[in-house]
Amino acid sequence: MFSSLGHSPTLTVREFSGQASFSPEALGAVRLVIRIRASSFSVTDNLSDQDRKELERTLNRDVLDTNRYPEIVFESIQASAIKAGDTFFVDLVGALTLHGVTNSQAVATQVSLNGDLLRAHGEFTVLQSVHGIKPVSVAGGAIKLKDELKCCFDIVARKKEDDR
Repeated sequence: MFSSLGHSPTLTVREFSGQASFSPEALGAVRLVIRIRASSFSVTDNLSDQDRKELERTLNRDVLDTNRYPEIVFESIQASAIKAGDTFFVDLVGALTLHGVTNSQAVATQVSLNGDLLRAHGEFTVLQSVHGIKPVSVAGGAIKLKDELKCCFDIVARKKEDDR
């Protein structure tokens, strides 16, 4: 989210939950819901403790306003998939609710199945301004927030057994 003279710190989500529904026999019926606790982002780059705390405080207070908008949610609405060997290339379109604003979001994902495990990874971009977030700066303007965020994910899920 932040760039400081060409440096783009990496943020990690520490608390999220979700549910995925995927069947190789029904590729158009892919369903995904992800819920992220907005205040669970942490800076993982090698920064001083003071800079890290300031970035995280600014992210929570001024960017995400986590007191008013405690949750970020993505819910798929439409999906298409192509199988290539053991990998599925899935294009999702869904509703992303960020900072209290919901907009359409496309997400390209590669999915692989191994027994009861599903692994999905990919990346997408989000414009903060589309969600009513104004770019900010910290450290006296030395670190500036970019409008376009590059979001990468690598998620492993286990098949849930029926309660029967």
